Amino acid sequence: MLLGLLSIVLFCAAIGLYSIKAGRNVGWFTVILLIACLFIVLNITFIASDYFTGEGINDAVLYTLTSSMTGAGVGKYILPGLGIAVGLIVIVGGLAWILRGKNRPHHLGYSLLALVLVLLSVNTAPAYQQVKSLITSQKPHDDSDFSTYYQVPQEVIKNPKLNLVYIYAESLERTYFDDRVFPALTPELNAVRHSALDFSHTDQLPGMDYTIAGMVASQCGIPLFAPFEGNSSASMSSFFPKNICLGDILKASGYKNYFIQGADLRFAGKDVFLSSHGFDYSYGAQELKNVVDDPAYRNNWGFYDDTVLNEVYKKFIELSEKGERFSLFTLTVDTHHPDGFVSRTCKRRSYSHDGKENKTFSAVTCSQEHIAALIEKIKASPYFDQTLIVVSSDHLAMNNSAYKYLTPQERKNLFFVLPGNAPKAEINDMKRNPMDNGATVLDILGGGSAIGLGRSSLSAESLSYIFLNMKEKIMEWKPDIIDLWNFPKTIDAFTVDQNHNTFSYSGANFRLPMLLKVGKDKIEPLPESEYSAPLRYQLAGFKAEDKFIWVDKCFKMARLWKPELELSDALCVAQGQLDGVPTVNLLQAPQEVINVSWSQQSADPGHFKHNVEQLKIEDNNIRYPSPDFLFNIPGAPESVKAFNGISRQEAWGRWSNANLAPDVTIEYQQPLPPHFALKITAKAFGTNIDKPIVVSVGDEQQHIMLGSELSDVTLQFDNPEGSNRLTISPPTPELSNEGNILGHDPRKLGIGIQSIRIEPGE
Repeated sequence: MLLGLLSIVLFCAAIGLYSIKAGRNVGWFTVILLIACLFIVLNITFIASDYFTGEGINDAVLYTLTSSMTGAGVGKYILPGLGIAVGLIVIVGGLAWILRGKNRPHHLGYSLLALVLVLLSVNTAPAYQQVKSLITSQKPHDDSDFSTYYQVPQEVIKNPKLNLVYIYAESLERTYFDDRVFPALTPELNAVRHSALDFSHTDQLPGMDYTIAGMVASQCGIPLFAPFEGNSSASMSSFFPKNICLGDILKASGYKNYFIQGADLRFAGKDVFLSSHGFDYSYGAQELKNVVDDPAYRNNWGFYDDTVLNEVYKKFIELSEKGERFSLFTLTVDTHHPDGFVSRTCKRRSYSHDGKENKTFSAVTCSQEHIAALIEKIKASPYFDQTLIVVSSDHLAMNNSAYKYLTPQERKNLFFVLPGNAPKAEINDMKRNPMDNGATVLDILGGGSAIGLGRSSLSAESLSYIFLNMKEKIMEWKPDIIDLWNFPKTIDAFTVDQNHNTFSYSGANFRLPMLLKVGKDKIEPLPESEYSAPLRYQLAGFKAEDKFIWVDKCFKMARLWKPELELSDALCVAQGQLDGVPTVNLLQAPQEVINVSWSQQSADPGHFKHNVEQLKIEDNNIRYPSPDFLFNIPGAPESVKAFNGISRQEAWGRWSNANLAPDVTIEYQQPLPPHFALKITAKAFGTNIDKPIVVSVGDEQQHIMLGSELSDVTLQFDNPEGSNRLTISPPTPELSNEGNILGHDPRKLGIGIQSIRIEPGE
């Protein structure tokens, strides 16, 4: 707190000193303004991060921002985000106005002192200190004892007798279950817990404080620490590839592993984690939409808990009836911060605390009711005696609308088990942590008693019990844990597998497309995810001498270095550096091994400048030589001057988007021919299917009708007035999330176009 206050005082002193005393100088003004903007951005980032985590900028923030954001429930944050953006613009504008200086000669001494003060303000900012700490925490220690305590688990359960139902309850920490503090908040699930083997002292540790981290900790026995640089699990097609996790052991023991949740599996890389560690059957929002009874009944993150847990029970009965060995994992979502969601089937849909209704508590009392109902149905089935039921919170609740009531309490994670073959009510108060959960489950199933840093709470001592300073110990082991990601430091050859869409080298596997920055004893994989810049923009930020390997669609790179492939949507690989002429090769086989080869060329500043300029050209400004307007690649033919009303490029083509313009308009460089054939390959969306779509050139209008699949249509046009504009007017553009990256930026779709060609007539 004091450091943050000092930072603000130093910042204000720097701004005041420069604006009053320093005088006018463009160079010094620019430097001071840029550093001041950095201070502001750092503090806004800190405040926004603290809103979610309660701890400012931590590993959870860095991992989430560098991993897949697909499926994130960001709808309720759009307006606050826009407000922050507008506020940031206003603040920066105000700063520039203040710093502009009086109309007096420049004073070097005051400028230098202001620079020192503003740099000190950044250095003392809590955000800067936290980021600095995160970076330094990744540096390895020579005297690490990590290998002494990390245990590779027993890989097979020799004689498994129980199936497994594992319920991750989103943010449903044990604190909510204290009837003295929150009376009658969790009556149904509390009754279940009282009949179970309840582990009451499960502390949260660093690297376990968000959903995917809690899953990794409980199944692999390690915290989730990912490399801080561009390296990110978003680009990986494997997740902690060196580790043997609970799912791997179950699969090796004959279990079929299932995972069901209401949110999108891609968010935060859960799909990658699950597929990497034994789960062959995973269902999220995308997979369930064609299965559930009411696909439209969903919240901001996905399907409500009542819908999801109903599907879990149906799957439990189906698998139990088959008599096969299985595990069935599920994750709820209705208690997600900041307010949660209340499903329509709850008996209690509201809960009041301190005399007023609280949205988070309402979501908690509703969600726990559904979890308890699922458990009671399983217990009432003829298959309970063959089943182990596990209930755990994925992590402690983040900053939600009940947070001020939680923080004064002694907060613990929830973890209890009900073995159907030997149920008993007992409280185990051993000091433990979420890494012990998987080892405890494995022990009950008849396997070993250790997974990674996790220990069974039934037959071994938790490392939380052994080490009084377990949080500090975890941070000490952080570099060793990051090393488990197995990022190689050199590359001589790599494999591209088009069937599996992967890029591999030295045992590491990444998803395509892929850009590698290759340095001496360091390789930086750069992913292309929803919140990262396209790879060509990332490449444009490389230094002239930085070597790179880029595997992507040919049209993205070939227009720069191999024009004959610039219209190809096949895969190509480019190798080289920006101050030369990189090589581009077409990948033809389903799987190819490519040797790394750097062409020997003298450095040319002209090449570097040209390459960077070409890489930075915006998609809609790209032009290519073709008689066809190909909508599945960026840009337009050289004959097109401008176009509007067309959404982003997708693999098949592009949709019209009435949010951009009511009609699709294409303006050509020259007047269209007096007589020509318009050939269009297109489809219609929703209510526009089989409806007349107006196509206009000048004063002439014609109509086409399109189905839901791509089809070819040819129209004959006369253009006596020499118009250079083609207009396509879908009748009823329809608001939809079809094809959206995040699902929360609906477009108004009308017509989907794959190609347009103008053929002059006689």
